[in-house]
Amino acid sequence: MLFLDLIAKKRDGGRHTPQELEAVARAAADGSVPDYQLSAWLMAALCRGLNEAETAALTRAMARSGETLGLGRLGRPKADKHSTGGVGDGVSLALAPLAAACGLAVPMMSGRGLGHTGGTLDKLESIPGFQVRLGLPRIRSQMKRLGVCLFGQSADLAPADRALYALRDATATVPARPLIVASILSKKAAEELDALVLDVKVGSGAIFRDAASARELARALIKTAKSLGMPTVAVLTAMEQPLGRYVGNALEVRQALEILNGVGDAPDYLDCTLALGGWMLKLAGLATSAERGADMMRARIADRSGLRIFRDIVKAQGGDARVVDEPDRLPKARRSRALAAPRDGFITRLDARGVGRAGIFLGAGRENKDSVLDYGAGLVLAKKVGDRVRRGETVAVLHAADAARLEAGAREYRAALTIGPRAPRRAPTVLEVLR
Repeated sequence: MLFLDLIAKKRDGGRHTPQELEAVARAAADGSVPDYQLSAWLMAALCRGLNEAETAALTRAMARSGETLGLGRLGRPKADKHSTGGVGDGVSLALAPLAAACGLAVPMMSGRGLGHTGGTLDKLESIPGFQVRLGLPRIRSQMKRLGVCLFGQSADLAPADRALYALRDATATVPARPLIVASILSKKAAEELDALVLDVKVGSGAIFRDAASARELARALIKTAKSLGMPTVAVLTAMEQPLGRYVGNALEVRQALEILNGVGDAPDYLDCTLALGGWMLKLAGLATSAERGADMMRARIADRSGLRIFRDIVKAQGGDARVVDEPDRLPKARRSRALAAPRDGFITRLDARGVGRAGIFLGAGRENKDSVLDYGAGLVLAKKVGDRVRRGETVAVLHAADAARLEAGAREYRAALTIGPRAPRRAPTVLEVLR
């Protein structure tokens, strides 16, 4: 089979067989086909599309292109969650230990941030010494011992996805929905999960700004996941403003620690965490309903067992576990600046994408894949949408390495902020659940 024939077939609107899609995944994984031919096929797939059967076959082939996690029987069901990305979305940091404390095995494979959205791996690496690049033997050992591991995609797990994702990013083929579905689910299928919960963000800070597009992606993900035998629920959550009160890597670790300690003022972050965790427990058979699952999570916050497991994770993965009880040990930016409200009123808009861009200028996010992060940089959001403010009152505190970055971040933040005379209607965090 010539790869050139596969490119031509898709270019002309043909439908691939499972065997042909296995050839695509194999070529991506082993490098037997040059990048320019894989790129041509990706563009053809973007323009001509893949139907449901092709999407499922490609996902299955990509999952099988390397090793699987191979955890076997752990005595507890395996569950994970995936977020489509947002601003302030460090939920995985609190969710994974809480879910493990409730009896789930949680092999949480995560990624890095790019652009205005943050990445779980970057947040974890803000903890001094924390290792996210783990080999399969170490992941398996930690899963058997602790029931939870937070790690990045290794070269052995779904290697076809690693190759195709890099090419999609460089060839303007990222928006192709079937390729998004295959990328997300191939990694989860390689984990051999018993349950998967998808956090599909909706709003200015999300990949999809409107609910209709997010809903289409969620339904496509659910259909493909079910065809792979992986029970899945999609939770649509709001991303018009940042989630929680902190934006930045070490700052979002602090946010997770506050949640695990049962303190802080981030009801939207807590609502999102409990909704996702509740569905993980329900799908895995450990709770009779998502609401009951959320209650179980609340109990693990109250008795601090989630916090204890987070400490165990940090210690097991080489991090300084003292940060769990002493968050001031986390990295700090050299400079900070408080921003004041210019007038009396209510916060009526705090554009998530704009705040995410402010984080990039401050040094907390990547302008490109080679950007060096300042782990202590970011924003503390003293006021959010619906909060009353007085002229001169602090609305946010910015953290960065120098005055120039602070000024650039302040400019972006101000553009994202609107203060009006009337309180807006408070929107729910959880918008919809699709099964």
